[in-house]
Amino acid sequence: MIAIPGQLAIKTIHGRNGDFNVGRLATSIGEFVVKNAELDQYAEGKYDGDFVIVEIRPSTYNANGRMVIEIRAHLGGMTLSNIDALSRDEARRLSPQEVDPIDEEAQEPVPVAPKAPAKGKSRNPRDPLVDTTPFGSESAAQSPETSVDEDEALFGALWPLGDSVKLDATVDRRVLRQQRDRLGALGYEFAPLSQDWHRAQA
Repeated sequence: MIAIPGQLAIKTIHGRNGDFNVGRLATSIGEFVVKNAELDQYAEGKYDGDFVIVEIRPSTYNANGRMVIEIRAHLGGMTLSNIDALSRDEARRLSPQEVDPIDEEAQEPVPVAPKAPAKGKSRNPRDPLVDTTPFGSESAAQSPETSVDEDEALFGALWPLGDSVKLDATVDRRVLRQQRDRLGALGYEFAPLSQDWHRAQA
């Protein structure tokens, strides 16, 4: 684990699972791809600060008939000091052909096959091995008429929501994106320097 100053450029990509972000971290020891789930909360841009790197490793994935090999850094935290917009050239360098990390994780082999659903019961379309949404609850980000019970199920221990909310980046990526979208629908705004959500003032 090392802490190092650098600049994280984040690009938003519109995928079939919703919007997701990919990052490129430039530091004095090299440039790395970053795909931490918590990046999905950030707006596209350049973020200066100090970054805690817990792991650097090569990673491969298949996309559009090609195999991509990249050096990926996993961040254990960051302290941001400045935010700037991406230039057109910088946005172009962050490839729009990136695979959604949700789809990338789905390509990884599962060591144990899930059991078939009991006869007579319909299977939830979400995979219980990766989706931590409680059974019986639907996506709270989809409808503005989402019930209090559905919001409580979506946010879990964070419920009831206060004036500021810090999401748990260790939850499943789908759940984190649902929480992000729902917070936006409820009038919260993400503050990147403090890395939490604040209720917008009327």
